[in-house]
Amino acid sequence: MALKAGALICLAGPALAEVTVAALGDSLTQGYGLRQDEGFVPQLREWLHAQGAEVEVINAGVSGDTTAGGLSRVAWTLTDEVDAMVVALGGNDLLRGIDPAASKANLDGILAAADEAGVEVLLIGMEAPGNYGADYKRAFDGMYGELAEKWDVPLAETTFLGALMEIEDRQAATARYMQDDGIHPNAEGVGVIVEALGPAVLNLVERTEGE
Repeated sequence: MALKAGALICLAGPALAEVTVAALGDSLTQGYGLRQDEGFVPQLREWLHAQGAEVEVINAGVSGDTTAGGLSRVAWTLTDEVDAMVVALGGNDLLRGIDPAASKANLDGILAAADEAGVEVLLIGMEAPGNYGADYKRAFDGMYGELAEKWDVPLAETTFLGALMEIEDRQAATARYMQDDGIHPNAEGVGVIVEALGPAVLNLVERTEGE
């Protein structure tokens, strides 16, 4: 007896659903100065696939973007296909000395948009250097944890560049893992970052699959 095409599809069973994660960030997310396959998003995608995750990671990083820039484009980042989002913004706010209260309000708006869209979020923090003053550093560093608690979203245990900054020999780490500008990681440095942040992103994917 001949089977119709629809019957064959039913017998094959449902295909595994792929989770789509948007990585909303700046040049660190976008992959500044690196080949297309060397940046944070492609290396993260490869790492997740190696863990057996059925996931696609969309590069929503824009070089030079501040938290205000991220807020201005979060609505069109959160398309219907996006199931989860990694938010890694704040570095350019630091470079411009933007008031942490303004940065916090922008991140709050981004998390509100994700909540409204029903999209799971992983928030990745940044850390202010001491030369901005104790009050600035306290406000900037603290806003990520405060927002994660407000919106009940996970905060990555390390900042975006934390895995590199924690290396004891900072001079050697900079020479090995950073580009010549001393701001952006090279391909090997991105690999270290992905190893540190990958498990948190994997948890985000698994949490999204469980919904």
